[in-house]
Amino acid sequence: MDARCSLKMLMIWCSGSVIMSAMELREVRLSDGLVGPLLAGLEAEYHHRYGLNDELSRAHVEEFDPPSGLFLVLVDGEATAAGGGFRSHREGVCEVKRMWTSPEYRRQGLARRILRALEYAAASAGYVRLVLETGPRQPEAATLYERRGYTRIPTYGHYPEALAFSTDLKLGAEA
Repeated sequence: MDARCSLKMLMIWCSGSVIMSAMELREVRLSDGLVGPLLAGLEAEYHHRYGLNDELSRAHVEEFDPPSGLFLVLVDGEATAAGGGFRSHREGVCEVKRMWTSPEYRRQGLARRILRALEYAAASAGYVRLVLETGPRQPEAATLYERRGYTRIPTYGHYPEALAFSTDLKLGAEA
């Protein structure tokens, strides 16, 4: 297997036994039409929780392109249920960005499935560590990362009030 696993292998690995058969995990570009609803929902969420926010302008489409990045969406029929991506942060380290689940699909474990798929794909791409930041008014996100065993680290991005996390990546680990 080359440095990146195939999307088919990734789908099999992260599908688990509970995911609804109608949902499909797709690798897409950040500019893909399937990502539009996710970004619009994420922007509305940021606006609701934080007021005006320019976070979505802080990443460029090509940063999420292989081989150094990846963006995944979980699609239910024609609806984008959840998604997220990673981009290179520094040598051997990638950063997860744009994790979001549509409100009508929450509390079904979809964010956990996207995160697991991103972790696996990042490890397959040769990254050894993953970092991310989430906002202080997103306790459900912080809980997700803590339950996955992520460790709190000092903030490193634009927002000093953010909550930052990291984890070591191990190819094939199903923790």
